[in-house]
Amino acid sequence: MHTIGQGLEWGALTREASSLYEQGDYDSAAVVAESALQLAESALSPDAPELADALGDLAVVLQAQGQYSAAEPIYRRALAIRENSSGPDTEDVARTLDNLADLCQAQGRYTEAEPLRERVLAISEKIYGLDHVYVALSLDSLARLHDAQGRYAAAEPLHARSLAIREKALGTDHPDLAPTLDALAELRYGRGQYADAEPLFERALAIREKALGPDHPAVATSLGNLAGLYFAQGQYSHAEQLYKRALAIQEEALGESHLDAAISLNGLAVLCSVQGRHAEAEVLYERSLAIREKELGPDHPDVATSLGNLALLLDAQGRYEDAEPLHKRALAIRENTLGPGHPHVATSLDNLAELYRAQSRFAEAEPLYERALAIGEKTLGPDHPDVALSLDNLAGLFRAQGRFGEAETLYRRALEIQEKALGVDHPDVAVSLDGLAQVYRAQSRVTDAEPLSERADAIRAVKR
Repeated sequence: MHTIGQGLEWGALTREASSLYEQGDYDSAAVVAESALQLAESALSPDAPELADALGDLAVVLQAQGQYSAAEPIYRRALAIRENSSGPDTEDVARTLDNLADLCQAQGRYTEAEPLRERVLAISEKIYGLDHVYVALSLDSLARLHDAQGRYAAAEPLHARSLAIREKALGTDHPDLAPTLDALAELRYGRGQYADAEPLFERALAIREKALGPDHPAVATSLGNLAGLYFAQGQYSHAEQLYKRALAIQEEALGESHLDAAISLNGLAVLCSVQGRHAEAEVLYERSLAIREKELGPDHPDVATSLGNLALLLDAQGRYEDAEPLHKRALAIRENTLGPGHPHVATSLDNLAELYRAQSRFAEAEPLYERALAIGEKTLGPDHPDVALSLDNLAGLFRAQGRFGEAETLYRRALEIQEKALGVDHPDVAVSLDGLAQVYRAQSRVTDAEPLSERADAIRAVKR
């Protein structure tokens, strides 16, 4: 039985940890949350619901730090306590299941995440009814899981149902509609349906500006989403204006070293890079990397993303000796934090292989491409668009070596995946068509190559 004094101290520590977490100071939050848990364990019985709260608080912080292997057993212990103390279908159980699903999804463990997401949805529908906003949250989470696996047809009706629930319960201008609008827009953006995505992103922005004011961090999120869409369509000046406005909002409202600012800096860096403004891009990438290393530690997956982006910029300038250690460090971080079979590991493998290919180090590149492809096929399924990208990369290696028969087979398989998953006019389809056309030209099969090149040009000419 805990004393009143212990309860007050534990409550104070819990509030302090929560405040530090909200400020993005995860290292300090972890220390305080660990102290709160130790106090709770000394004062409470092993099956006390309050102990599950303390466990959950610590696990959330560890997950934010990228310490997934440390967070998971803590979540599972909290889940066991909650199921034993209050039954399998309570709000607290659903919240813990949701956290576990987030963790599995972050590690690319999609098949493990899916039954957790489905169980959360079933609990929410049982507790609140079919048309409650908490059900909408569960629908969006399950839809995002489908989206991550390239199962767009399964994701879209879930997001649509979530939006309908929110509009009915909250009205058409409530800020809680904006995340679902963003999710629907991202789904269409990912399929190259830019004209369909734009009004959804714009509606989310308008809702946030009206409800929260023009200088709210959530407005910056919408600006960044729209900027990414304009970037994809080659509208670089428009995209740059939005990224800069988003960054200004974030720096003013959250501080220059906030993680949200790192996202906008990264977007601006990509924009500068594709325009050949390499010196500007490098400064922005390095600043984004510095923020993430400071706020998250040197071994966080988001740090690996920044390292990979900076390395790709160096690749584009032919600075391979500078880029290679960054690619390798990004790969090592992802393997250690996410596991060797995560899709992001495949991305790092592809990036490092591309560097080797650019230097004609074909023997070193090939096993990396093959491993990336195997990871994608296993975790995402053989028909995912990311698998098509890996096939394109490996096909390009074979083409460079004059292994035209092998390259043709891979390009054709990539095309089949892309046309089925993304549509026949998606920009990625044009990339595969170009690759296959180059294979034919290298073999003097000009009559086979020409219609492919013409089709690729037509795809790129589509106004999106």
